[in-house]
Amino acid sequence: MIRTLKGPEFARQFGLRPQMLAWFLGAGASASAGIPTGYAMITDFRKRLFCQLSGIRTREVDANDPLWLERIDLLLRTRSSLPESDHPTAYAATFEAVYPSPEDRRAYIDDAIRKGTPSFSHRVLASLLAIKQTPCVFTTNFDHLVEDATTVTNQLLEAAKRAPLTVAAIDNVARAELCISESRWPLLAKLHGDYQSVELKNTNDELKSQDARMQKVLTAACSRFGLVIVGYSGRDDSVMAALSGALAQPSAYPGGLFWVTRSANTLLPAVATLLSAADRAGVSVTIVESQTFDELAADIADVIELPQELTHHVFQARPEPVVRDVVLPLQERRQFPVLQCSALPILAMPSAARKIEVDSPVTTARAREILREAQVWGIVASNGREIAAYGVDADLLRAFSGLGARLAGTVELQPDKDSWARGLIYDALARALTRRRPLFARLRRKGHSLLVQSGSEGDSQEVIDRRYLQLEALRNAYPDALVGTIPDLDYPFNEGVQIRLDRVGDRWWCAFEPMTHVQFPSRESTERNSEDKPDEIAPSTIYQGDPAIDWRRERWARRYNRVWAKIISAWAKTLAGEGSPPLHAVGLKEGTGMDAVFKLSPVTAWSRPSHEHGYFLR
Repeated sequence: MIRTLKGPEFARQFGLRPQMLAWFLGAGASASAGIPTGYAMITDFRKRLFCQLSGIRTREVDANDPLWLERIDLLLRTRSSLPESDHPTAYAATFEAVYPSPEDRRAYIDDAIRKGTPSFSHRVLASLLAIKQTPCVFTTNFDHLVEDATTVTNQLLEAAKRAPLTVAAIDNVARAELCISESRWPLLAKLHGDYQSVELKNTNDELKSQDARMQKVLTAACSRFGLVIVGYSGRDDSVMAALSGALAQPSAYPGGLFWVTRSANTLLPAVATLLSAADRAGVSVTIVESQTFDELAADIADVIELPQELTHHVFQARPEPVVRDVVLPLQERRQFPVLQCSALPILAMPSAARKIEVDSPVTTARAREILREAQVWGIVASNGREIAAYGVDADLLRAFSGLGARLAGTVELQPDKDSWARGLIYDALARALTRRRPLFARLRRKGHSLLVQSGSEGDSQEVIDRRYLQLEALRNAYPDALVGTIPDLDYPFNEGVQIRLDRVGDRWWCAFEPMTHVQFPSRESTERNSEDKPDEIAPSTIYQGDPAIDWRRERWARRYNRVWAKIISAWAKTLAGEGSPPLHAVGLKEGTGMDAVFKLSPVTAWSRPSHEHGYFLR
């Protein structure tokens, strides 16, 4: 069975037997050192080919721009036979197409690796080599990062404790063979050559066959140690063949096979095939998920005991932490300024709703449509084949009878975890705040709002008087009319608030923001011209812009802090109600169904400096 571990879990396992594991480094292991990865080089090669074929200057093409990448891909698909950028042979094929000459390829590699400096991960690996905790390292990279890091690390140790690193490339394989036969560790074997080597393996033809002697060295090491593969994509057929060939030995990978990747879901097919074959052969196979070689090295450095001088050397190169401890200022908490917030604490809210099971899945939007079509008053939210609802049970069953509806008790609501539950409570809150009040709710996807009713001509005097009393606090707070029409435009407007259901400080709040809503008329679009194409569908309704924006801006510009404070206090009193009574979203007779009941505090949230942090209350 192939396991998947995170970096820290692998590090704890690695710390128990580091001498039993060899390392295999791909191009990704040098990325943090400033050397381009294989993917970055592929992008650069394709950019250069694009410029050659199109005649565009290189400096005019930004390979980091998705638009340019699309243009590059389109041109190369139509005017070249190169594989796509994510194909396993893309690196070798594109490299050879741009630089056909081995001398030019060597010069390119030489220029690329001169940009690198050993990173934190190289210092960790070099320390493991220097104290003989890691026997050997294989790499497809041409750079000298491991050698340079190990040389510096060895100089920090006493002469008697140093472990000189043997470096072998494809033009001096005898060194590697001697190390394997006589167990002279540590060893660094460069499978594709050194950038100073006469022979370099870069093209498809070169990568098809691994040096036979170097392949035997790799196979022999895989029969003596486990292998940790990091920063390697598995694109080289020859290397993958060598790793697969090691499975033919009776004691292949005795310490296990560990493949380090950002995600187990991004492995190339060749890698998945290798790991599956190793698993069938009885090898302990593990996929290690770690974002970078530096992160993995940091996990290892936390569990490996290094000499003090090496510990200091290693952690000098560790990236600065993003989060640091800071010294809090020692000063007394100030009492002012105090800010009034337009948010009311919710003292009580529903924790359950009626559960209705249906035979087929239905969306919340469709469930609402069904209620409207059946002319049933209720509040619903759907979670597949289960509908959470507030309303009269019999009416709800009648509305959803076409879906085979049946009552199934109640469903617990967890609005902090389930978005459908939060939406249900949000809808119910808007209904509860407007029920039996001179307010009406506008429920929208982008947020609900509560608006002051303008009344109708048929209202009785009793209704008019009651509305007048209920709106007294708002009328006294606003310097202008609560409802009316905009001069010269004749568009009706209503004062109101946009509301939100927020969780802050381990409690739920009803946040509100005063606003002025303007109702714009809509006009039906003209019929399509007979010459229009059949598939051109004109919108049925075209909405105008906001011609009242200047009027609205001027209306609110004159409302300064004193007016704002009165408006917030008035809305807080209006929404919470006199004495904070229970607010029912539906209003049902007892035993006929489930209702959503809320209770709000009329006292808004207040904010002092430091937000009443315990430190400042000492």
